[in-house]
Amino acid sequence: MNNSGDRSKIIDRRKFLTLGSSLAASGAMLATLNAAALGQTQELMPSVEGMAATGEPIPIGGGVPLTGWAAADGIEFKRALEMACDEINALGGILGRPLAPVFEDTKEQGADNIIPAMQRLIDRHGVHAIINGYNTGAVTQEYDTIADAGIIYIHHNTDIVHHDTVGKNPDRYYGIFMGDPAEYWYGEGLLAFLNGLVDKKEWEKPNNKIAIVTGSQNYSMVIANAIKDNAEKYGWDISLFETVVVPISEWGPTLAKLRADPPAVIAVTHWVPQDLAQFMLQFAPNPTNSLVYMQYGPSLAAFREIGKDSTNGVLYSTVIAALQDEIGQAFIKRYKDRFGADSSPLVGAQVYDSCQYYAIAAALAGGTGAPGDEAQNRKISERLRRLIYRGVMGTTHFFYPEQAAIPYPDATDDPSLGMPHQYLQIQDYTKDPAMIAPPPYETAKFVLPPWWKA
Repeated sequence: MNNSGDRSKIIDRRKFLTLGSSLAASGAMLATLNAAALGQTQELMPSVEGMAATGEPIPIGGGVPLTGWAAADGIEFKRALEMACDEINALGGILGRPLAPVFEDTKEQGADNIIPAMQRLIDRHGVHAIINGYNTGAVTQEYDTIADAGIIYIHHNTDIVHHDTVGKNPDRYYGIFMGDPAEYWYGEGLLAFLNGLVDKKEWEKPNNKIAIVTGSQNYSMVIANAIKDNAEKYGWDISLFETVVVPISEWGPTLAKLRADPPAVIAVTHWVPQDLAQFMLQFAPNPTNSLVYMQYGPSLAAFREIGKDSTNGVLYSTVIAALQDEIGQAFIKRYKDRFGADSSPLVGAQVYDSCQYYAIAAALAGGTGAPGDEAQNRKISERLRRLIYRGVMGTTHFFYPEQAAIPYPDATDDPSLGMPHQYLQIQDYTKDPAMIAPPPYETAKFVLPPWWKA
């Protein structure tokens, strides 16, 4: 599969949704366990004494960037795994055994840091599973280390290459799951979202131009190419396709091109929050009559802290964020009560959910499997494949054989079978972003950005 993604191949996997529905008998037990047994709405229920796990601890690994450019996210990944394990342990652990999280630093990421970190988790700590947020740069190269150990690995690398790697050899990579949809879906999903704003008469576009600004990382390029390749189908023209060297703080040359030919939409698929904040600080004094869409970075508090009121009006999307519903808000409150008001539960949500549904799958399979216990871990993998899990980020359900999360509404029209592709807007930088799509999860309406001229 090339970097732009083979959409026809992915869409063919919709047939697995029918299989998922046919597994209702085994899924019924999961539905009962989801929120109640693992404490996602624990504030609504009385505590139960005597349930805490007291057996032999089960080591659960996190290979996360605790130093380097992604350390802010890595800290949230660590916090979320610790919090999930604590909540699971308070309610009995996995068949009476508590989870014990252990961590190795993936530093600046890339294969030279990621693979040794995974190997240490396996050899030094004997972990039964590794549950991460994202690590970039290895592009599935760590999969063989995991496969050789025969353990479960759930990550959120958001990488279309995962589909190709696991889909072509599901028997070898049986234990490897991507807990969020591939980045490809962000590209075409944006075009559908923009047309939806027009159709609902919430926005009148001044022209049909989209300017794409991307970093050179594979994640950013896949999204940028997906927008470019599908633009004509949705009635859009690409007025600029600019690749910048990242990290970047000086956006002057790019902004000069945008101001010379103002598009209706500026889509920035680079995602590092401090770089995106600098873009807005330099855009705001002389803005174009354009919507500004940015990838993922605005979900991090650093974006608003650096950019302040220049960030008001920015649109972004993500699939890895707690929903603004009862379950999501209860999680956010617990998270901030524990880690402080400046923590980022929207980032931690991905690891939190994945730990919770791993625990369900392992319990249904009769327990966890240590490195080398392939038979038991294959049982857990089979439970994960059949899973339909409603967590703080919405529903997790996997394509098969790719074992990657299915996005809603991009690949399924049923919100109970797909992870919501959330669109948010910063409407007041001093507050949490407003979720404006998709239904039925939205909690606010799109507003024109403050720089927009009628």
